[in-house]
Amino acid sequence: MVDLELASRRKRNAISLEQISKATKIGMRSLEAIEAGEFQKLPGGVYSTSYIRQYARAIDFDESLILEHYYSVMGIKPETPEEIMDRPSQAVVSFVSRFLRNTSAVSGSH
Repeated sequence: MVDLELASRRKRNAISLEQISKATKIGMRSLEAIEAGEFQKLPGGVYSTSYIRQYARAIDFDESLILEHYYSVMGIKPETPEEIMDRPSQAVVSFVSRFLRNTSAVSGSH
């Protein structure tokens, strides 16, 4: 496992986990999990990446390095910006679904 020395960097910057927790509203357990590289203890999904990004900013660390480590440890293939842009937004998909349901109801087809 790669040790990013996050706790050492945080301590060199004279920042406590309590200070980060208060500033970010992230629980102590999650912050401790990030520092220990125990990402499976995080809530998952966008919460995990959000917590990691906020933590990195709080200790003035390159968030892309921590996220790369997170993706590696968790066996996740991060989406590229192109993949995100190519994916239809959930709002559009929901609107189209409602439109089609309402259209079929009005026209009498089921």
